[in-house]
Amino acid sequence: MTDRKEEIAANLADVEERIAAACAAAGRGREEVTLIVVTKTFPASDVRILSELGVRHVAENRDQDAAPKAAECADLPLEWHFVGQLQTNKVRSVVGYADFVQSVDRSRLVTALSKEAVRTGRELGCLIQVALDADEPVAGGGRGERGGVAPGGVAELAGLVAGAEGLRLDGLMTVAPLAGEYAGRQQAAFERLMLLSTDLRAAHPAANMVSAGMSADLEQAVAAGATHVRVGSAVLGVRSRLG
Repeated sequence: MTDRKEEIAANLADVEERIAAACAAAGRGREEVTLIVVTKTFPASDVRILSELGVRHVAENRDQDAAPKAAECADLPLEWHFVGQLQTNKVRSVVGYADFVQSVDRSRLVTALSKEAVRTGRELGCLIQVALDADEPVAGGGRGERGGVAPGGVAELAGLVAGAEGLRLDGLMTVAPLAGEYAGRQQAAFERLMLLSTDLRAAHPAANMVSAGMSADLEQAVAAGATHVRVGSAVLGVRSRLG
């Protein structure tokens, strides 16, 4: 085993222990939580190691990095999640490799994703990104600092996704906000997301994915009820700064 593979394997084991302990503390089964490893800024060779170690879900947030990496790893049994803010001019590329887009936050993006999914004959899993730092506008269309739609806009946007050809409404995603009433209160933020998920599932029962929690706060996300956690640095190490 190479030094890098040993390093990743040890980190992965530590993260698995953390998830298992968090599940036990919350009275949940370990199988209720899926680990997504965020591979942004790391090379395709690391993705290959992750696959060898049994990881099946990986995430990227920049298409210019993700597209060539996904192509290089096309032979691997992986599901790719796009988690970054997505511009419509990148939709064609992203739909080419992503199985899930977790950052759906506006109607124009829904239209673009649907058009491309239909063109390529793919079904794309979509999560509505919820911005818990967004001001609640009258029309429910506010967005947060790091993307996402305000809670008041979730139902309308979910309805658009559910009715769009080529798209599948799978659930909700959030990033713990750095500002607003939930800043520094990850547990409360994730519990709010779960309440929104309950409302969403009342209208769309199959939309049961809840993606929340990262390296620093995965325990709080599991405690709140998240079904997917997105972990990068705790598995792959500290990222180099992007130029």
